[in-house]
Amino acid sequence: MIVVNLDVMMAKRKMSLNELSEKVGITLANLSILKNGKAKAVRLSTLDAICRALDCTPGDILEYREDSDQ
Repeated sequence: MIVVNLDVMMAKRKMSLNELSEKVGITLANLSILKNGKAKAVRLSTLDAICRALDCTPGDILEYREDSDQ
């Protein structure tokens, strides 16, 4: 499964959801869905904007973990 570590990177950069939303240009609601791991997909342009705003790489935000249910 893919785990979204957006909240971890935001904490490391001391950036609020509101601030990141403004920098990235996506709604607070959509960013919250991504942060909470509820998103089914993410556009590469959105991922690029998040990485630029947080000065990180996609691997800092997205992590693959073996699904323990399988």
